[in-house]
Amino acid sequence: MEFNNPVFQTLLGLVIFYIGLKMFSGGMKSMGHLEQLEWFLGNPGWMFLGSMICTILWQSSSLTTTAIIGLVASGTLPLPSAIAAILGANVGTTGTIWIAGMLVSDGIPVGITKQVALVHTGVNTFMAIALLPFIQPIARFISRF
Repeated sequence: MEFNNPVFQTLLGLVIFYIGLKMFSGGMKSMGHLEQLEWFLGNPGWMFLGSMICTILWQSSSLTTTAIIGLVASGTLPLPSAIAAILGANVGTTGTIWIAGMLVSDGIPVGITKQVALVHTGVNTFMAIALLPFIQPIARFISRF
């Protein structure tokens, strides 16, 4: 088998990524209660901002979402804060297109690159702003399942 095959490398990368996410999620579940962070974890507004920043820094909404799921599964993160964090991760993922646009445009994105980045950021931000006031009713609805 040839290890330089791009298909093999892609599949291997996906397997390693999946194993890493599973290990990360398991670690988050085992953390238990984090008393020193309750003021942050219990506040949907701070969770929205925190997950947005983490997603921009990590460049991975999958990693942020996995952390959120692990914290919810361990009982550390209340559902309303988790919903706000998922919305924040969705807005934070728009940072990737801005970074890619800067790399393609050698600076601030221009032309079609800027338009795509603005639409992506605008739609995700609009969705988050529209849903943030309804986090409690959404959490009550989701809790039924």
